[in-house]
Amino acid sequence: MVLNSGSRGHQRLLLAGWLLIALLLPGAAAGAADHYTLKFATLAPPGSTWMNLLQKWGQEVKARSHGRLVFKFYPGGVQGDETDVLQKIRFGQLQGAAFTGYGIGHIYSPARVLEMPFLFRGYPEIDYVRAHLMPSFRKGFRNNGYRLLGWMEVGFVRFFSKEPIHSLDDLKKRRIWLWQGDPLGRAFFDASGLSPVPLSITEVFTSLSTGLIDTVYCTPLAAIALQWFTKVGYMTRLPMANGIGALVVSDRFFNRLPDDLQRLLAETGKETGHKLIQATRKDNKKSLQVLRNNGIRFTLPADQVDPKELRRMRDKAAHELQASGYIPKAVFDRTRRLLTAYRSSHGSSVAAQ
Repeated sequence: MVLNSGSRGHQRLLLAGWLLIALLLPGAAAGAADHYTLKFATLAPPGSTWMNLLQKWGQEVKARSHGRLVFKFYPGGVQGDETDVLQKIRFGQLQGAAFTGYGIGHIYSPARVLEMPFLFRGYPEIDYVRAHLMPSFRKGFRNNGYRLLGWMEVGFVRFFSKEPIHSLDDLKKRRIWLWQGDPLGRAFFDASGLSPVPLSITEVFTSLSTGLIDTVYCTPLAAIALQWFTKVGYMTRLPMANGIGALVVSDRFFNRLPDDLQRLLAETGKETGHKLIQATRKDNKKSLQVLRNNGIRFTLPADQVDPKELRRMRDKAAHELQASGYIPKAVFDRTRRLLTAYRSSHGSSVAAQ
């Protein structure tokens, strides 16, 4: 069909009109694209302390963004182990997750200096050191394609076993789980002379049931949340290390968000991390009584273990991790200097050991 000059003029007027509407009403054209879904995975089971606070985070973000940014949570490890989740984030199937130290190690392994066994004496030391190291952690995450929104904790880790553990030698007789592919766990077990059974965390409950393993390591709160405590009878009093965690999204997703949603996600993520730390510390303490009430017997108090032997194992593991570059020597050295400074200023002349 051949258009005459009149019809062509009419079409030009219609096109100009549509362009004018698009310029005057940008929200109408962009509205559909200005909604974002953050698919977020976690090992935390539904109903757990961690999952409850994560859901409140999602509700707050949805309300304050007027529905422009919403979370879709995948709790209880339904998206697989943390390495599976990281792969799905890289492929764009997920955009974020709450990771433990294991997952953090696959993003920025130097941050796991905060998980070194028998290095910290309590929460005040951990808080002090973490505050000084956090800027370098955030930069490390960014350099590897992730945005560290909030820091969290799992708590102080203990051994849970089917048979009582009264000494470090008793541990050598146990079939201990090792989170498969964990360099820090492997270094510590090697330094301790233990021969663990490597498994995905999603296989632990079944493996305790079948007898493939008879000992696991986790926090009191995690033992209850994951129901591992139902398969064991004993818990060591000796705390090994304070398990860390992080709320993370991919930089690719974060950078797609408008500035106001970036600020909202960063602000609320930081606040949620702080809430998670406080709630986790409180609930881990409560969990000790819950475990007692459920028949778990406590063994191996800290004063029954030679501290020199603990330091020997820790330093041997640290040497292995430094040699591999998993946690560089400079990070260890800075952490020890911070510990020395903290202990000196809080009435202790003992240098970081």
